[in-house]
Amino acid sequence: MNFPDLSGLIKSYDVRGVVGEDLTHDVAKAIGAAFADAIVLPDSERTVVIGHDMRDSSPGLATAIAAGLSARGVDVIHVGLCSTDGLYFASGMLNLPGVMITASHNPAEYNGMKMCRSRARAVGENSGLGDVRALASRYLVEPFETAETAGTVTERDMLVEYAEFLRSLVPLGHGRPLKVVVDAANAMGGYTVPAVLGTAAGLPELPLEIIPLYFELDGTFPNHEANPLDEENLRDLQAAVLEHGADIGLAFDGDADRCFAVDEKGHIVRASAITCLVGLRETAREAAVGRTATIIHNLISSRAVPEQLSAAGANPVRSKVGHSNIKAQMAELNAIFGGEHSAHFYFRDFYFADSGMLAAMHVLAALGESDRPLSELLEAHDPYAASGEINSRVASVPEALARVREGFAGDGVVIGDFDGLTFTHWSDEGDRWWFNVRASNTEPLLRLNVEAAEQSVMERIRDGVLAAIRSS
Repeated sequence: MNFPDLSGLIKSYDVRGVVGEDLTHDVAKAIGAAFADAIVLPDSERTVVIGHDMRDSSPGLATAIAAGLSARGVDVIHVGLCSTDGLYFASGMLNLPGVMITASHNPAEYNGMKMCRSRARAVGENSGLGDVRALASRYLVEPFETAETAGTVTERDMLVEYAEFLRSLVPLGHGRPLKVVVDAANAMGGYTVPAVLGTAAGLPELPLEIIPLYFELDGTFPNHEANPLDEENLRDLQAAVLEHGADIGLAFDGDADRCFAVDEKGHIVRASAITCLVGLRETAREAAVGRTATIIHNLISSRAVPEQLSAAGANPVRSKVGHSNIKAQMAELNAIFGGEHSAHFYFRDFYFADSGMLAAMHVLAALGESDRPLSELLEAHDPYAASGEINSRVASVPEALARVREGFAGDGVVIGDFDGLTFTHWSDEGDRWWFNVRASNTEPLLRLNVEAAEQSVMERIRDGVLAAIRSS
């Protein structure tokens, strides 16, 4: 029997598709039943926690996936509107597997799901998501067996508990007063920031003056997309920081599991600089109790990350790109912190999961404890020139990679094949640079990241690699 191909919907790390086309209520119900059979029941679990973002389609999809779970005899605790890290908190605190209904930073017509095992442990292609895909495809053709006793669905609001927990991890009440512009992009940051950094959850007032941009929840994203990786979506934040004379600007993506920063001059802060800043704080915290901090960074983080962490006595460990990879390595090594170039930041104290809000709180704490502006505080953590990630669509990935290898293999160049190809020329003699080219998991794309000790060298290497990739 032929089953539908769901590989375009259920990807390597999550579920993401166009609502009404790729992702319907029937598909969501099948995914719910498949999640029960592939993940929940084999783990001897009987309850799943579900949350959803502010998109118009999210409540209905949450109801549909809950129907699939309950039909297989699994109880559901619905925490309602929340950020993705709010869902991870619920999974961790309740010790239950979870499903978050969100399409993160994707446009309004999209929606999706992020799944985890109990205590927010990642579910990816090789840790159960492939099995969910196969079963869901089958259940769309051959109806799954319903349990003798259906699971129950109950509701529980956990926003206050989430806010209290985060404040317990990073106290913010004793630093100097800060003026903070926050761009929520009409997404979940507009729900969580007032609770955690303000008084909406009934918590004490912090020495923070929050200037809100686009806090009204609106899944159509009427002001700009909730994707801070695209610098065009940070223009309003940069302007507002300068207009208000703010100490810092913060931007959250659609489901608020990532956080980006702008300094007091309106300059965008690289995620690697935040990885250095937070990593050094966590390294000092471990050292205070006689432990060596293990900190994970993905392979396209700045070279400054392992350099500075090693110098401070930490044990930096390189990971492949992707949240399921870094979360698994975090848990395996009991790492206190992890950072990715995409502004995902992971914390041992937060169930080894990522939290944009917790990363923001660390930056605010560091800034509040210092008498220097953010640009000066971070200057030492961003010493190199970087290209950012550049995508190129190619006719043949192997042929494009062969052209790159031919053009850049040579004396003094070290080539590694850990997560794509990384070419490194970094010595005391000659130019210092490295670049990584990785193939997309789902499209004929190559992703390029270049870093060099000097801007001119970075630009020369960047342009040369792109010419090799794009020539045919």
